[in-house]
Amino acid sequence: MTAAAVPTSASQAQRVEELGQIILAYSEVTDRLQISHDELKTKVIQLQTELGEKNRELERRNRLAALGEMAAGLAHEIRNPLGGIQLYASLLAQDVADRPDSVNTVRKIVSGVKRLEALVSQVLNFSREIRADLEECDMAELIRDAVDVAQAKAQAHGVSVTLHAPASMMRTADGRLLTQAALNLTLNAIEAGGEHVDVTLTEEAGRMSLIIEDDGPGIPADLLDRIFNPFFTTKDDGTGLGLSIVHRIVEAHGGAISATNRPQGGARFELRI
Repeated sequence: MTAAAVPTSASQAQRVEELGQIILAYSEVTDRLQISHDELKTKVIQLQTELGEKNRELERRNRLAALGEMAAGLAHEIRNPLGGIQLYASLLAQDVADRPDSVNTVRKIVSGVKRLEALVSQVLNFSREIRADLEECDMAELIRDAVDVAQAKAQAHGVSVTLHAPASMMRTADGRLLTQAALNLTLNAIEAGGEHVDVTLTEEAGRMSLIIEDDGPGIPADLLDRIFNPFFTTKDDGTGLGLSIVHRIVEAHGGAISATNRPQGGARFELRI
């Protein structure tokens, strides 16, 4: 009977090497699977976050659509009697033209009617769908124009406004709407109660960023999530539609707007398109 062959040291070393290669191959596969798993997990978390944001945005838009429809109906119902009040007030002014006290009272009535008429017009503008009429425009020039218009109010409030912007920044956008948004944000910053406002226009990776900062008292933390809601205002004579309309203008451009408080004090609004 032939004796069993005894493995040589060379063959043992070869088998150990082969086993090591197999283990290494499995280890590499495991590492790749782990990396793929981590990447997929990160992507799932990102998609879940984006889905949550889109759902909240859709819910907000549905609420605004319902609110806009209701507001438009109320505005039309209010506008009709306002026209009658204004007509009768003008007739009354003629009848009491020889009585100064009565004339003054009629003027107050007319003034109140005009304020209500302005509010109705704002409500109707809010209820209409905002669509961006896109065309090539120089955003740097448009923002400079908005800041120039705001300078009169800035001087009246003793506030200095500084613009940081390139000489030119060409974008495809609705220049009229974005100028309106920039002016509204700048005027709000001027009225915030500080002494200085910075308006900064920058561009990075093809996205435009407009930042308006003031050194006022800032926005109360419990109001930050509500300031873009329609009809929400902290001003005695405000309508609460300005920031809501700005938000809708930004949405019409597929952009985003945020409001935060600066660490050194004051509020910071950033519009990104």
